[in-house]
Amino acid sequence: MLFRLIRHSKLLTIGFTLTTLPMSALALSFTTIQVPGAIQTNAIGVNASLDIVGNYYDSASVLHGFLLHDGKYFNVDPPSSTFTSALGISTQGDIVGVYSDSSGNHGFLAHQGVFAAIDVPSSRATQANGINSNGDIVGFYLQGTSYHGFLLHKGVFSTIDFPGATVTEPGGINSNGDIVGTWVDASGFEHGFLLHAGIWTSFDVPNASATVAWGINAGGDIVGYYVDGLSAGARGFLLQHGTFTIIDFPGTTSDTAVLGVNSGGAVVGNSGGSGFVAH
Repeated sequence: MLFRLIRHSKLLTIGFTLTTLPMSALALSFTTIQVPGAIQTNAIGVNASLDIVGNYYDSASVLHGFLLHDGKYFNVDPPSSTFTSALGISTQGDIVGVYSDSSGNHGFLAHQGVFAAIDVPSSRATQANGINSNGDIVGFYLQGTSYHGFLLHKGVFSTIDFPGATVTEPGGINSNGDIVGTWVDASGFEHGFLLHAGIWTSFDVPNASATVAWGINAGGDIVGYYVDGLSAGARGFLLQHGTFTIIDFPGTTSDTAVLGVNSGGAVVGNSGGSGFVAH
């Protein structure tokens, strides 16, 4: 399934600062996203054209992928799938995600309505999370009992593992090839990471008990969510030029996940069982 269980994270700061601003200072206007008839909707990826992908549960609690394009909702379900989650979308409109069928869990690429499975060789399960304008795809796979990250570039898989991590889960990749995601240390604590030009950087929101990084745009802005060490609730964040800014859906400070950001700074995520776009 899409959302990983948040374990616990110890504080690991590397020079970033946290700036808490009122929403008016961020100039964000929120619009709720709810697939008609759905009992829950999650918005996860967004491109420069404000095409949005994600997943929703129907009235029978079956998970489907969706695309929101020009105000209309479209299902994104590979043939014979029993559940689907659309997780990322490129500038060209190519969609990646994960689905399950009788043989297990697979990543997928949907290009002009045609689905192709993505399976890391010798893996037990594969999930594709992000795709950039060059067609590079990142995600993670299960091999034995261990989760590893991957990059799929021009048809070739490369494993991406944060040094010393027990789990590496890339969430997004931008047009420059920068990759963001989440890694877990030997004690089971979670941290965000950025892989830029072959150099790894780890980060955590100050005073958080868990940090999950999911999306990155062409300008290098990173979004994700973290668990507040005081309330134990999830709050969204934007990491821009080394500074963290909190993003909370209006009316809550403990139930916001920000999962995607486009080149114009629009962000998507979910809160209270509904998706949202804010810009």
